[in-house]
Amino acid sequence: MGEVQQQQRPYVPARTLDTEFPLIDSDPHIKRVLRYARREDYAVGAATAAAGPGLMLVWERFAPSYVGKGGFAPIMRLAGVIGLTAGFLQFYNRSIFRFYGFSENQREREMDMREMVDKVKRHEPLYGTSSLSPYMQGVASRNSRYAGVWLHIIPWFNFVNHEQHGVDTAKYYQQAERELEAERTNAQ
Repeated sequence: MGEVQQQQRPYVPARTLDTEFPLIDSDPHIKRVLRYARREDYAVGAATAAAGPGLMLVWERFAPSYVGKGGFAPIMRLAGVIGLTAGFLQFYNRSIFRFYGFSENQREREMDMREMVDKVKRHEPLYGTSSLSPYMQGVASRNSRYAGVWLHIIPWFNFVNHEQHGVDTAKYYQQAERELEAERTNAQ
């Protein structure tokens, strides 16, 4: 009676969406999303961040608020914070949509293949290690899978390393085998 019975919980596979470009990862870690970002993502994020305070300055110029001394500074600070938040979310969204296959992602697919094949060759876990139980990793995965689609509603990021990413990892092992075989052939 004193023993707690362990029950096997069902695995919930990641849903695959029909997209124009191949899926790289349905639940990428936030570090990967930031690391794979392109220069254009930074530019669009910076432009979005500057738009809020910039528009406030333009509006103040053409339709002054007459708030008096010290009244405009808090408004600009608030516009700056909102602008920075919007800029970061725009930047993040552009990058994560490439992982989902919603936009062109050839560069990211090559980076992903290179990163994962190198990990296979070094005998490292593909998606890092986690101190969470497999069940909690699954909960984290289910909560943040395709969360970038709803980023404009509630910003939700994946901070957990887990193995549930919606892709067949066999391609990384097969590519690593091909590269290792080519290295052995060239060495002989």
